[in-house]
Amino acid sequence: MTPSERRSGAAGRSGREATARSVALDVLIRVEANGAYSNLQLNSSLQKAGLSREDAGLTTELVYGTISRLNTLDYILAGFVKKGLSKLEPWVRCLLRMSLYQLVYLDRVPPHAAVNEAVRLAKQRGHQGISGMVNGVLRSAQRAGRLPVLPDDAGEALRIALTHSHPEWMVREWMEQYGAETAEAICRANNEPPAVSVRVNTTMTTRERLLDEMKREGLDASASAVSPYGIVVRGGGNLALTSWYKDGLLSIQDESSMLVAEAVAPEPGMNVLDCCSAPGGKTSHLAELMLDRGRVVACDLHSHKTELVRDQAARLGLEAVETRAADALRLGESYAEGTFDRILLDAPCSGLGVIRRKPDLKWTKTPEDTAAIAELQRGLLDAVCRLLKPGGLLVYSTCTIESSENEEQVRRFLDRHPDFEAADRGSRLASRMEDKLRCDAPGLQILPQDYGSDGFYIAVLKRKAE
Repeated sequence: MTPSERRSGAAGRSGREATARSVALDVLIRVEANGAYSNLQLNSSLQKAGLSREDAGLTTELVYGTISRLNTLDYILAGFVKKGLSKLEPWVRCLLRMSLYQLVYLDRVPPHAAVNEAVRLAKQRGHQGISGMVNGVLRSAQRAGRLPVLPDDAGEALRIALTHSHPEWMVREWMEQYGAETAEAICRANNEPPAVSVRVNTTMTTRERLLDEMKREGLDASASAVSPYGIVVRGGGNLALTSWYKDGLLSIQDESSMLVAEAVAPEPGMNVLDCCSAPGGKTSHLAELMLDRGRVVACDLHSHKTELVRDQAARLGLEAVETRAADALRLGESYAEGTFDRILLDAPCSGLGVIRRKPDLKWTKTPEDTAAIAELQRGLLDAVCRLLKPGGLLVYSTCTIESSENEEQVRRFLDRHPDFEAADRGSRLASRMEDKLRCDAPGLQILPQDYGSDGFYIAVLKRKAE
């Protein structure tokens, strides 16, 4: 146990002292055994544990790192656990993974500390035989040198999958779409820690003014190179707890995501529809770009989600946002054809562009999921496109990098709707991101390695004037 862990001292269940590693282990067990979402379980556990900031950081690193490197850790452990990983109790399996993660990937954690803490936790939760097995496995891995050791006959897809910890099927898909070099770069980027970025509410302040305030407060903040509305903050803690957030001067949003509202290009006085709006980041950005003049109809399927959008707009002092709980597939029953000047369809998707933030996605998604979600996206596009005025813009966006959900989806839409055309070029956004526009496909595709932001796809579609 580290000195910091001893100092952080909240008592866990069964009278055990909560430490960085014990809390991380509890989270990993719940994720594995109960299918809990790692981010929600981690946040809940950290709130209850009362760890120091340093230990909370270690817990977070252990949870996300272990989940992110799951298949590589299991591959390595399979060579040291004689009876097989699948025959171990879930808590033992999670303990071995978490401890091996420290040995292989965390240079700042002394190997003896990782092993000793693993043995201590094994004794605490199991019996002498289990603690001896844990000690033996980890000592053997420690003596083995650089890991993982891949077989000589490993193909390119398997090599990338095990080196960068992704499912082999996912790697193969990306190799087919982007080539092996880019696929490996995607996987490598997905294992890097995500940046913290905020969007400035330009109805209340300017980026320059807020950036100056942050620097005066000692934050390591810089202007986003991706969005003119963004600021990147390093080591600033939870910015949702700051007065800037509470007073509505900023929203926490990924840099790539900030580009979507800019692509919609709404103007003051327009009538705008956001079809799948929760939790409201893009909705509020639309209203900000409109100087809070006009109307942004923010729809989502569930009323508790539209409440999130409403709360976001209220925090930011935006009155142009009008929320509505409705199925986007049936919006044609409520609005006449040609009602809106602009429509945003930020569609449900596989989410494979945000693996850096949600490493669980790597292991829960299947190839079949992509096919199923593509059908929903098609239905949504067909359902909302008629609500757009001739000459208006429909922006289709996703936080994935799958071509079947992105450019292929848009190509098929344009084939079905000859009164629409691709309109990605000619805008300020297009000129700034020209290298991300493809000559052979509609839309703008950002990959995780491009800017260190989320993978995102944005296509601008114009309804031809009658």
